Amino acid sequence: MACPQTADTNALDVLGDLVADDMKRVNETIVQRMQSPVALIPQLAGHLVAAGGKRLRPMLTLASARLCGYEDGEDHIRLATCVEFIHTATLLHDDVVDESVLRRGQASANALFGNKPSVLVGDFLFSRAFELMVEVGNLPVLGILSRASAVIAEGEVQQLITTNDIDTREESYLEVISGKTAELFAAACKVGAEVAGRTHAEANALYAYGMALGLAFQIVDDCLDYSANQERLGKTIGDDFREGKITLPVILALQQANRDERAFWSRTLGELQQNEGDLEQAMALMKRHGALEATAQRAREYGEQAKEALKIFPPSPMHQALRDIVGFCISRAW
Repeated sequence: MACPQTADTNALDVLGDLVADDMKRVNETIVQRMQSPVALIPQLAGHLVAAGGKRLRPMLTLASARLCGYEDGEDHIRLATCVEFIHTATLLHDDVVDESVLRRGQASANALFGNKPSVLVGDFLFSRAFELMVEVGNLPVLGILSRASAVIAEGEVQQLITTNDIDTREESYLEVISGKTAELFAAACKVGAEVAGRTHAEANALYAYGMALGLAFQIVDDCLDYSANQERLGKTIGDDFREGKITLPVILALQQANRDERAFWSRTLGELQQNEGDLEQAMALMKRHGALEATAQRAREYGEQAKEALKIFPPSPMHQALRDIVGFCISRAW
């Protein structure tokens, strides 16, 4: 069995319905705050926003706030917008670093507009995010999201260090994805509790939920790079392989590699000397050693951790929706 290939879209629809009114206001705020007299800024940012995406991270902020009883005010809207701007900014920067040409099945912003505008508009969105944080005026929230921004950058730098290093251990890989992906999931959830004025225990439970969910999400993403197809994934298949990224499927395949197989990984990922058919051979080696199924199992384990973290909260439709979204993240196939 390879990576999960059937997305539980119903779970996403249910969560979306529960936060629909709030999400409409978030989308309106996104459009408002992207505006600038420098025409290229809203044009480029709008290209990425219009490309779609599930808006999962801001939905998690809204859902967490509602789970914690937040009723009045606009702070959860500002924070959800802030989370989406941080995410969008990192996407712009990541695509430049990775030299990606596709994003969500469409041409990436850097492919259309160039690297320099993409980086600078990413900086603009980070700045807008911090303006929104300040408007909320909640010091713990400011600390959570500003720390998340720094940790995301650290995770990306750490990934650069591990790229092409076939001796990378699973622990190092987890450090990378904890920073570059899971930290924003965790922060997005925790600020919902903070803005609702809930206890440290509840805020930390939502942080733990988001962290485990984010780990599962990224592990599945790395699995799909070797098992999905381009139309379903929305990016070029095998990008991680071509860039020499050491992800969990590679690490698990390497753990069982014989001398010839290790030489293959060293040539293709360590030295980036790749020939036609090498991606297919890499996928065959993963299949031979059960690396993709083992990767999927790791994602399921983190999914269970995410559900466990929610047990501090009483049953409710929102509680169930957050539990069910775990299954969506693990079984998705875009």
